[in-house]
Amino acid sequence: MRDQVSLAYLFARAADTIADTDLIDRPRRLDYLGQLKAQFVGDQVAWGQVRDIQQALGPLQQDSAERVLLTRLEDCFRLFQAFPPDDRRRVQRLMTTLTQGMEMDLSVFPGSSADDLTALRTMDDLDRYIYYVAGCVGEFWTDLMCAHRRALASWNVREMSDVGVRFGKGLQLTNIVKDVAHDLRRGRCYVPEPLLSEAGLKPRDLLDQRNLARFRPVLGKLARMAVEHLDQGWLYTMAIPRYETRLRLSCMWPILSAGESLKLAMLSPDLLNPAVKVKIPRSRVYQIMALTTFTGACGYIGTAYWARLRKQIV
Repeated sequence: MRDQVSLAYLFARAADTIADTDLIDRPRRLDYLGQLKAQFVGDQVAWGQVRDIQQALGPLQQDSAERVLLTRLEDCFRLFQAFPPDDRRRVQRLMTTLTQGMEMDLSVFPGSSADDLTALRTMDDLDRYIYYVAGCVGEFWTDLMCAHRRALASWNVREMSDVGVRFGKGLQLTNIVKDVAHDLRRGRCYVPEPLLSEAGLKPRDLLDQRNLARFRPVLGKLARMAVEHLDQGWLYTMAIPRYETRLRLSCMWPILSAGESLKLAMLSPDLLNPAVKVKIPRSRVYQIMALTTFTGACGYIGTAYWARLRKQIV
């Protein structure tokens, strides 16, 4: 499954690069993003549009890896066309959904600095956004794994895909919580207005670090939402047979890392300070990997770790 997952990741990174190329105005980025998405709607690739994207955006990339990716985008599509039809369909569904999240970013948030700060209007907007940018990955992952791993042949794909969606949403909510200060400086407040209003706050209030105490109740609600989604992610992980060790670990690690990140965010006195990045130390990542790997992805040990973490969060 490495080729399918890797190529899907490269397509997602290419779309993200298009959406984040600030040297091109927003309408043109939306147009190029739409052109990329169009390649996943049908069975035919419009090679002229792919080359247009490469030529227009490739030379503008400051990051050499992103520049190489866009210049090789045509090669990515040729590899994609060599996939079996069912795997192509899975990647198509993923990409047409993921790009909706990027289009939402460019459409909902009109600027790229705190001067143009805008918040999501409703809780439904937040739920839809985290589905577009992460929940749909859970669907893709589940569908792909069930198709290619005999150990998951007994899974109900539809039911487990729904659980996989919750898994992805939990990871994205974690990102929103820990990156709130950096997103605010980019003009994006993913915390919905009604949630802020309950605490007597407006989006611009979050630019003042002194309002962190007032923001704590909102932060707590977001963290609880994230933990509830991640709880479903843990059930998903434990449904994977233990002898599928690598597959289990690939789900354990992001959940436990997200839990550690949420714990840091909840304890951080500088969460609204854009100069401070909430990030778990590499030593903790290695600790998570060592504990779960050396115990063979043991459900008992992993579940005890997750239970202890969630108590420190909510």
